[in-house]
Amino acid sequence: MARKISMKQAINEALDQEMARDPSVIVMGEDIVGGAGGDGERDAWGGVLGVTKGLYAKHGDRLMDTPLSESAYIGAAIGAACCGMRPVAELMFVDFMGVCFDQIFNQAAKFKYMFGGKAETPVVIRAMCGAGFRAAAQHSQMLTPLFTHIPGLKVVCPSTPYDTKGLLVQSIRDNDPVIFLEHKNLYGFEGEVPEALYAIPFGEANVVREGKGATIVTYGLMVHRALDAAAALAKDGVECEVIDLRTLSPIDMDTVLESVQKTGHLICVDEANPRCSIACDVSAQVAQQAFGALKGPIEMVTAPHTPVPFTPVLEDLYIPSAAHIAAAVKRSRAGGKH
Repeated sequence: MARKISMKQAINEALDQEMARDPSVIVMGEDIVGGAGGDGERDAWGGVLGVTKGLYAKHGDRLMDTPLSESAYIGAAIGAACCGMRPVAELMFVDFMGVCFDQIFNQAAKFKYMFGGKAETPVVIRAMCGAGFRAAAQHSQMLTPLFTHIPGLKVVCPSTPYDTKGLLVQSIRDNDPVIFLEHKNLYGFEGEVPEALYAIPFGEANVVREGKGATIVTYGLMVHRALDAAAALAKDGVECEVIDLRTLSPIDMDTVLESVQKTGHLICVDEANPRCSIACDVSAQVAQQAFGALKGPIEMVTAPHTPVPFTPVLEDLYIPSAAHIAAAVKRSRAGGKH
């Protein structure tokens, strides 16, 4: 039986083992070293939530504290990737991508296309995402749809420590730019994770609960809310199938479509704002490719189209809940009548 570790520990272990395996892997970011190596300091905090703690002691200067300039070090990481390195660059919060988005979507995402397939950019950009941390509107967004919209980027958002380690290893080994988003409210979530290295392929969704009553499609933190909703609905005799997309680009629509063909009901859950969200994308593709299988209206459960509130009571209301998901399942099964 595999030991249980947290998602934060799974990230640390994946970075540690890949750096030990491949000397071209380097890690860059703000305060990821945080004084380690200085006089009287053997180890430091390791980033704002301690994810990289202990890695400097093992790998030294392959971990680099950067200036407070996302445009500078994300650009440097992308350039290093073009020159044979495999950088993992950490944005402290995904919200800060606004400072360096040009480097990501106009440069890294397009190099392979601009240079006839000859240019490889094996860079991973890690960032915390999601609300519920009382961090206000500029530190709490779920910006997965923005990255997913850009061709040339691969987008990952895991829900468990096991998936986190395997998908991060795959991301580091991949030859394309990968946006790896970690929900900050899952950092303490524990699960079974093998000590050995392993990789999880992109574009393979995980059916985390089987059922025939309705299909719930989601990713990240919302997988756990969906499982809570499914458990509550099962008490009323409605067995829902819950699908964890794991990667948003590439996205595994085959698994989603197969499930909808079986259940006849689709509920898309996305913590992102509703307009042009992952929920919209999945809903549209199912409506286009499997409309005849639907027995009720497609339901989308998302955050409202507002910035994330700082007030705790409002922030809790802002994030989709298990009750919201269960209500959406009931509406779909009732033909949208309640």
